[in-house]
Amino acid sequence: MAAGKSTVAQALAERLPKAAHVRGDAFRKAIVSGRAEPVPGDVEGEAQRRLRYRIAAGVADQYAAAGITAVVQDIVLGPELAGYVDLVQTRPLHVVVLAPRPEVVAEREAGRAKTGYGDWTVADLDGALRQGTPRIGLWLDTSTMTLAETVDAILACRSDAAV
Repeated sequence: MAAGKSTVAQALAERLPKAAHVRGDAFRKAIVSGRAEPVPGDVEGEAQRRLRYRIAAGVADQYAAAGITAVVQDIVLGPELAGYVDLVQTRPLHVVVLAPRPEVVAEREAGRAKTGYGDWTVADLDGALRQGTPRIGLWLDTSTMTLAETVDAILACRSDAAV
């Protein structure tokens, strides 16, 4: 969280000729009653997180089938990233991981109104990202990059992001 996912995904979609911005969190928020947050150790929260991934992957495939590039934005950490890649049937598939330094994320988080970490700390998420997530696709340290520079880097390095 606070890595710039929403902003970067929107800007990237706007730069592509025909694209949709698929916000994975929208599928979590669609659960009106009985929603469980994806906190460590919560079985229902984890099941709902995996459901969110399946729905987003299906939506991405549906957009692709219609000739629209889906820019899917979500938090996918640890071995789940490889599983997420398998959920999306459309190829080519490009995976981009925004990985600003944890102190930059903490500073960004402190400066924004919305919060979403719950039981997760910046250090928890950063550890799960850097130590537990397979190096699939393009990883960008966006700590000192502007929005335009980040989108430019993604577009310039598309081949590095292909899985």
